[in-house]
Amino acid sequence: MFAQQVVSGLSAGCLYAVAALGLVLIYRTMDIVNFAHGEMAMVSTFVAYTLLVRLKLPYPLAALGALAFAFVLGVVVERIFLRPIQNGPLISMMIMTLGLLMVLSGTAGWVWGHDPVSFPRAVSGRPFFVGDLIITRDSLLVLGVTVFMALVLYLVLRFTLAGVAIRATSQNARAARLMGVPVPKVYALTWGISAVLGAVAGILVAPTAFLSPTMMSEVQIKAFTAAVLGGFNSLPGAVVGGLLLGVLENLVAGYISTQLKSTFAFALIMVVLFIKPSGLMGSVQRRKV
Repeated sequence: MFAQQVVSGLSAGCLYAVAALGLVLIYRTMDIVNFAHGEMAMVSTFVAYTLLVRLKLPYPLAALGALAFAFVLGVVVERIFLRPIQNGPLISMMIMTLGLLMVLSGTAGWVWGHDPVSFPRAVSGRPFFVGDLIITRDSLLVLGVTVFMALVLYLVLRFTLAGVAIRATSQNARAARLMGVPVPKVYALTWGISAVLGAVAGILVAPTAFLSPTMMSEVQIKAFTAAVLGGFNSLPGAVVGGLLLGVLENLVAGYISTQLKSTFAFALIMVVLFIKPSGLMGSVQRRKV
C-alpha cells in the first residue's frame, strides 16, 4: 500500500511541479507572484476543449493550439495589464493579477458555462502491473510530459540567448538593461513561457478533475505550496517541492484521512515558513532598503 501511495503521489506531484515552475519563473524574473496563474491555465484548457471536442481536431493539434493560445495570453497580460504599472509598487502588480483572476474566472463562466464538463483523455487502455503496483497510462503520460517540460525549460535557460537574457534579468534587471538586454521583451517572453507551463498542467489535470472555471483553484494552491516548499527562487526546487508535496499529501490521505488532504497543503506552508522560509533549495535574498 505504501508503494502504491507513493506512485500515485508522484503523478499528482508532477502536475504541481509543472504549475509551480510557471509561478517561480515569473517570481525570479519580475519578483511578483502571479495569482492569476491558475485561471490563465484554466482558460487555455477550455480552448483545448473547444478545439478538441467542438472543432474535432486531433488531440496533438488541439493541445498545440491551446499552448500557442496560452503563450499569446501570457504576452498580452504582461504588455497590456502589467507593463503600464511596472514602475509602480510591486504590490500594485500583484493586485492586478488578483483582478485578472476574477475577470478570467467570470469570463470563462460566461463563455463556456459554469457546469463541469468531461475532458477527453489523451491515452486510454488497461493499466500496467508491476508486481502489486498499478500504474495507469495517465500517470505515465503525466510523468513523461513533466520530465520533457522540465528538460526543455532547462535547455532553453541554459543554452539559448533568450535563456541567458532571462537569467540575466532575473539576477539584476537594471544591469541587464545597461548591457543591452531587451528587458521588456524578456518580461513578455517569461509570461508567455509561464502561461504555457500552466496550460500543460491544466490539460493534464482536466481529464481527472473535470473542466470548469474553478478546476485549477486547488492545483494553484498546491503549486504555490510546492514553490514555497522547494524555494520560491529555485526552479529545481519547484520540481522537488511538487513531487514531495504529491507524495506527502497522498500518504496523509491514505493513512490518516482524505479530508486532511487539502488542509495538509496549508499546514505545510506554515511549517516550512516557520522552519526554513527560503525553502528546501531556495537561497536567502537580502536587500538594502
